[in-house]
Amino acid sequence: MNNERKSIIEYALSLPCTGADNPFEGDFDTTVLRHTDTGKWFGIIMNICGNKVGLDSDIRVDVLNVKCKPEDTFTAREISSGIIPAYHMNKKHWISVILNGTVELSLTEALIENSYELSAKKKGRTKK
Repeated sequence: MNNERKSIIEYALSLPCTGADNPFEGDFDTTVLRHTDTGKWFGIIMNICGNKVGLDSDIRVDVLNVKCKPEDTFTAREISSGIIPAYHMNKKHWISVILNGTVELSLTEALIENSYELSAKKKGRTKK
């Protein structure tokens, strides 16, 4: 496991009521980050060929998908060349962060926290 991937999983697990697992049979490279109270995903780390995410190489790279407000996906992608439309997920609600050192860890952590909040169990409304 590369250090960036390890740091991201550790950060995600430091958030309240979170877990990480490998839910796909026989695939131990894909890690889902989820809320333990609802099971909802707030992130997924996949190890894929770089050319599938716009890199000029077929060397495998870790990619983190996180949830993002639709109105913020373009802005997030403008911040860094390492943030792209989501790989293999809804591009309106998710973005991908290529974990090859091009995105600062602090920004990746902020994106994880944002995704965590967006996917959290909604608070019940109180009646007036």
